[in-house]
Amino acid sequence: MHLQWPRWQRQRRRMLKLFGTLVILGLVLACITSWVLESYDTAWHPKRSVQHPADGGGTKGSYPPFPGGELNNIFWFIQVSDIHISRFHDPRRIPDFEEFCTTTIEVIKPALVLATGDLTDAKTENKVGSLQHEVEWQAYHNVLKRSRVMERTLWIDIRGNHDAFNIMSLDSINNYFRKYSANQKVGSFHYVHKTPFGNYSFICADATLTPGPKRPYNFFGILNQTQMDLLDKFRAESLKNNQSIWFGHYTTSTVVSPAPGLRDLMRSSVAYLCGHLHTLGGLMPVLHSRHPHGTLELELGDWMDNRRYRILAFDHDLLSFSDLRFQQWPAVLITNPKEAQYLHPGVEPLGRIRRSTHIRILAFSGAPITAVHVSVDGEVLGKGRHAGGPLYVLLWEPSLYLTGLHAIRVKVEDAAGRSSEREQHFTLEDDLTPGFGFVQSFILLTDHYVTGRLAFISMMLLNVGVLLAFRFLPVPSRRGLSSQALMSLHLVSSMDAFFYSLLLFNLCTALGPWFIGEMIDGHSGACFAFGVFIDGHFLEGSLTYVVGVIQLIFFNIPLTSYLCWSLHHRCRGNTFRSHFLRPGCRWWTLAVHIVMLLLLTWQAHSCYFLLKTYGSTAFFLSPVRTWALGLGLLLVYRAWTGPVPHIRDNSKSVAPS
Repeated sequence: MHLQWPRWQRQRRRMLKLFGTLVILGLVLACITSWVLESYDTAWHPKRSVQHPADGGGTKGSYPPFPGGELNNIFWFIQVSDIHISRFHDPRRIPDFEEFCTTTIEVIKPALVLATGDLTDAKTENKVGSLQHEVEWQAYHNVLKRSRVMERTLWIDIRGNHDAFNIMSLDSINNYFRKYSANQKVGSFHYVHKTPFGNYSFICADATLTPGPKRPYNFFGILNQTQMDLLDKFRAESLKNNQSIWFGHYTTSTVVSPAPGLRDLMRSSVAYLCGHLHTLGGLMPVLHSRHPHGTLELELGDWMDNRRYRILAFDHDLLSFSDLRFQQWPAVLITNPKEAQYLHPGVEPLGRIRRSTHIRILAFSGAPITAVHVSVDGEVLGKGRHAGGPLYVLLWEPSLYLTGLHAIRVKVEDAAGRSSEREQHFTLEDDLTPGFGFVQSFILLTDHYVTGRLAFISMMLLNVGVLLAFRFLPVPSRRGLSSQALMSLHLVSSMDAFFYSLLLFNLCTALGPWFIGEMIDGHSGACFAFGVFIDGHFLEGSLTYVVGVIQLIFFNIPLTSYLCWSLHHRCRGNTFRSHFLRPGCRWWTLAVHIVMLLLLTWQAHSCYFLLKTYGSTAFFLSPVRTWALGLGLLLVYRAWTGPVPHIRDNSKSVAPS
């Protein structure tokens, strides 16, 4: 005879189990939180940084030259990104870009300009399809010619993902980059900028896809082992130069590369300059962070909508920069003392700041500069004097600021009555380098294709595993909401029509082709979760995993849940009409149906997007989009109009009561 515990003891045992579970869960969450915060801690750590073999960071900083009152040991350059010359949208984009190439470049007179990809828009008029328009490339080329910008500076332009849309090979007739760009070099390369005071490496990491499918499946870049070996060769060559800058279109978080990864290759550089993310639609106007080895990653906002560009300067081998808007005058850049958040003690000679004699400021304007006011920590130090070119200097005493963070404010005025202010924090301590925000670092330092892959696999295993498990589990006998949910899952899994339909649909999402069609005009291919095949070429999965997660969240899992809910109502004797009449449940029931209708509408829109991007063949040969929409509608219809389901429990059938 089975003896039951007294009620108070059973409650006590349940409370102890709950308490133990919460303690274990809390410890797990604490460990995960600690690991995440450590992973995205972007303050500089000496143990994680790599010393430049030629200088040893602080060692070089103890030797002259030191920043002084003369125009020497300095040069400056410009970055612009995501120009998106378009034949359909924003008629001011091309004239503004021409004025930038004419007036802005003439005023600033940079040693070189880096145009880091997406030179043209390459979209159809409805912004859904992708196509290389020769007139867009001609417009870009004509701006460079009319402005004569290539006669006044070195213009280095590289490809972005839009510049590779719908291009099968580099020799394709549609690869207009080779015909109309200034650089006309395809692939990664190493440019050495030579000055009287040393050489500076500029290494391009070209991760654009070849072949380049239509959007959206070239949002991530890919570097294969051969390309990584070439970049490693460039890295080794750059070690003998004063400093090195890496640049590319994609952020490192959107580049698929073999181990040890792109970030590890650029560990001896000061910074990596990129674009691509367009300030995330204005949500992240500043996207900067620091790699584990100390290299800065500086994403630049787009020219397309925001008219952003960046001025950078190497002053005595210290890199400074300022992100600006078009026609924002005067343009101001403080080069000494350098901003604390962007120090790189591993490769920069920071000791030179402590031994400098002058504050140094670059000020640019179409009108003559009339005054440069300087204050530190709210105390006015005086006016800067003109030292030649755009450089203004002011005598200072660094020994007054040896500890802590300090704020320097500069106000520049010009003859046109315009003024600009710039304030930044600086420090002369070796181990006081502020970190970057968690969200910024998460966006730039996370390998999102890995995160997407893990999320997709986990969610798929959960979805399929639940179906398989409840196919064989007994019916729960207890009452309660959780028991009814388990019973509904068992109900769906035990009915062959629903079980096999959902199982095959999810397996097709995981392993089968999502669609078959023209991935590039005139070239057929197939899209899978793990990658894209195009005419014998294979592109490793990246955005496909992210799209797969979205598909699971917004259709596969909700469809299974809705069918469970519907069959549970049918099992209890309700029909589609009668279940609306239950007391107190009418609005809840209506909300469930509206949510499912919205999700079906979302799936229908996905089918329309597929039609417009990859054509009618892909639309009709799409098990995960078009066929899935039809399957979903059929299963919903059968759930409400088919035979009343029964719950099977160990070969016995329980009819609805």
